[in-house]
Amino acid sequence: QVQLVESGGGLVQVGGSLRLSCAASGLTFSSYAMGWFRQTPGKERAIVAAISRNGGSTYYPDSVKGRFTISRDNAKNTVYLQMNSLKPEDTALYYCAGKYVAAGYSGVVQTQNYNYWGQGTQVTVSS
Repeated sequence: QVQLVESGGGLVQVGGSLRLSCAASGLTFSSYAMGWFRQTPGKERAIVAAISRNGGSTYYPDSVKGRFTISRDNAKNTVYLQMNSLKPEDTALYYCAGKYVAAGYSGVVQTQNYNYWGQGTQVTVSS
């Protein structure tokens, strides 16, 4: 069956960096756009980055643009999220997700468009 397994979360001080990884199995990874989302208690899950099937296109909301970088290695079936200059408001449970894409690169912002989700990894930024 399809599995997405996140790793790399943890506790970091303000201004620090973390690199999240998401290893995928059970799917044709290169057929999926991938996204990273985050969620805090009482709030909806929100996108922090997305990347197209071949890595040629990326999306970031303004809240993380310039600080976060998404990348993927299709040979390793893995997507990464490099997070720099972390702020307390980045504290959340981070999820990776996969969206099957037959063609193009649309609809990657909305959570309901994703087919598969990981279990999440906690990121805590302490001040």
